[in-house]
Parts: sequence; C-alpha cells; structure tokens
Amino acid sequence: MSENITNDSLAVALFSEIFMADQLARNRLTKALPKGMEISHFSVLNHLAGAGDERSPAQLARAFHLTRGAMTNTLNKLEWAGHIHVRPDWDDARRKFVSISPSGRAAREAALSAIAPILSDVVDAIGHDKVKGALPVLREMRVRLENDG
Repeated sequence: MSENITNDSLAVALFSEIFMADQLARNRLTKALPKGMEISHFSVLNHLAGAGDERSPAQLARAFHLTRGAMTNTLNKLEWAGHIHVRPDWDDARRKFVSISPSGRAAREAALSAIAPILSDVVDAIGHDKVKGALPVLREMRVRLENDG
C-alpha cells in the first residue's frame, strides 16, 4: 500500500511540475512573440515549415490533438494574416490543403528569433547533460499519452 502511495505521489509531483513548467513557458514565450502572434500560430507555422508540403486541416488537427473547429479557428487567423495559403483539393472540393506562405516563413523566423534566446537560457541554466537526460523520459511520456488516448 505504501508503495502505491509513493508511486501516486511521484506521479502527481511529476505532472504538477510539467503543468507548472508548461504554464510558465507559455506565459514567457507569449510575451516574447511578435505582436499578434500566439503560440498556436507559431506552432502551426513551425509544423508547416518543417513538413515541406501541404497538409489538410484534418491532418493538422490530428497532429496537434485538437478538434477540427479549434484548428479551423487558428487557420482562419493565419490565413487572414497572410501567413498561410488555403486551397481547395482539386479532386474533392470539400477538402482543403494548407501551406505556409513566404509571409508565414518570415513570421516564423521572427518568432523563432524572439523565443530562441529564452529557451537557450533555460537549457544553459539547467545544463545540456541534464536536458539531454530528461528528453527520452519526456518523449516516452508523450508517446504513452498519445497511444493511451
């Protein structure tokens, strides 16, 4: 019984730290992002820049574990800002494809330039070896949570 309490306490402590770190990181990064950009906007632009090709809104929603409605809201804001191009699927007009625009690439680079020093400072303060050691654990947690959901 006491091992169960210890495991439960460890799990609660771990996730409490992750949630608090997430909240603090989001607050710091949001303040550093260029005016009008949200973390969700940067995340989508970063994903599209790395993907190298078009994605459907449904693919993006799955990648970010969001509802289609939530992704549509983000995509509408990015399209309004000129950061993405949305085009119909030429084979099925009900579907759309999304790609990053030159403006979106520039906005992503500006955002990355603004937040990279914050991220680097935290990694430097903690130490590269500690961060490298934590990554496999965090990655495994993410994979397990993805697969269990």
